[in-house]
Amino acid sequence: MIETSDIKKGVMVEIEGYPYVVADFQFVNPGKGSAFYRTRLKNLFTGAVLERTFKSGEKLMEADIEEKVMEFIYPSGDNYVFMDSANYEQIELPLEKIKEEAGYLKENTEVRVLFYKGEATSITLPVFVELAITETGPSDKGNTVTTSFKPAIVETGGTVQVPMFLKEGDRIKIDTRTFEYFERLK
Repeated sequence: MIETSDIKKGVMVEIEGYPYVVADFQFVNPGKGSAFYRTRLKNLFTGAVLERTFKSGEKLMEADIEEKVMEFIYPSGDNYVFMDSANYEQIELPLEKIKEEAGYLKENTEVRVLFYKGEATSITLPVFVELAITETGPSDKGNTVTTSFKPAIVETGGTVQVPMFLKEGDRIKIDTRTFEYFERLK
């Protein structure tokens, strides 16, 4: 059990039999009445966001979550195969569970896999990934007054907005927390 005072981003709780991660929270102490926590919780299975308010001092059930570092090996149809480097055990995760991350997942990348009661639920990518641009539109000549962006498709199939000066074949670093362009690599 955890107290509401322990609520912060990233804390995992169990509500109505499902695991949730705290995506955002706010402590509210009104002039009248008791203090409370306003939270936004993300379901680890479905990705649905739930807004819930908890009274100060309320107890919450901590989610039975285990995290393992695993290596992404290859896609297999609509599943993605990961391997535990310690014991070579392999698991498959369906595309629905990692749809957002799949576009930036390169083979042999180490990721953190979350398990809820022994079942793999989601993955966390490294903070930055380095990928090559495979497809992008032409640059507009003379468009240097403001920072302009254009869509680019990277080698793993993901799409990211990049500055106009980038072209196909350039390698870039992407911030996986926001899935935005970070910098061009040499």
